[in-house]
Amino acid sequence: MGIRFPRRRRRVWLVAGLVVLALATVASVALAYPSVAATTCPRCYGLVPVQGRLYAEPGLSDADRQRLVEVYREANRQVDEFYQGRRSDPTVLACLTTDCYQRIGGGGERGVAVRDWALMLSPRGISTTIAAHELSHVEFRARLGSRHAEVPQWFDEGLAVLVADDRRYLAPPTAPDRCRDAAPGPLPETLDAWLRAASADEQVYARAVCRVSRWVDAHGGRQAVRDLVDRLRDGERFAALVDG
Repeated sequence: MGIRFPRRRRRVWLVAGLVVLALATVASVALAYPSVAATTCPRCYGLVPVQGRLYAEPGLSDADRQRLVEVYREANRQVDEFYQGRRSDPTVLACLTTDCYQRIGGGGERGVAVRDWALMLSPRGISTTIAAHELSHVEFRARLGSRHAEVPQWFDEGLAVLVADDRRYLAPPTAPDRCRDAAPGPLPETLDAWLRAASADEQVYARAVCRVSRWVDAHGGRQAVRDLVDRLRDGERFAALVDG
């Protein structure tokens, strides 16, 4: 016959077991996906608030702090202006050192969006252009919700370049055609395929934004993107709305 514990003791053991399981789950997530853990709890990774939802390493000089705030404000302004308002309010983790960026799960990229709730900027990504690019990814995903899965990666990336007005891949707004690379051919549809293509040739961004900017211009300007979001959410197919 087994030992019977009093009911109260059994409850204590049950609660203790659930706490241990929860802690083990959190630890597993932190190890496997440090960027998710860091953007969920920036303070847990040694980052401190700078302004609003912007976090950075402690001990910044006044000049570095001011620079971060200006990048944060201007990048948000660009996205606000493009979309005529925002539906996302992401946490922004900005690292001025490589050690910081590696600690929060970053790699060799300048910046990265973490779904629709956060973005991370590396030391090479502390610029309005990179911040606006990643903020665009977050906003686009927030607006589309589950329908984001239908949008090919080339369109999302090209749109982010357009929103950020990245002159590495776009001609100035005064140009009759902003395309720098109008080469034909298929563009990467998935994130993995995009990352492989971009690591081999960064000009894939120029080709992607060329197609996006021409589509936007042909369909009424920035409002076309907002209309596209609404139509996708209403159940229309991306392939029927945008030529690849």
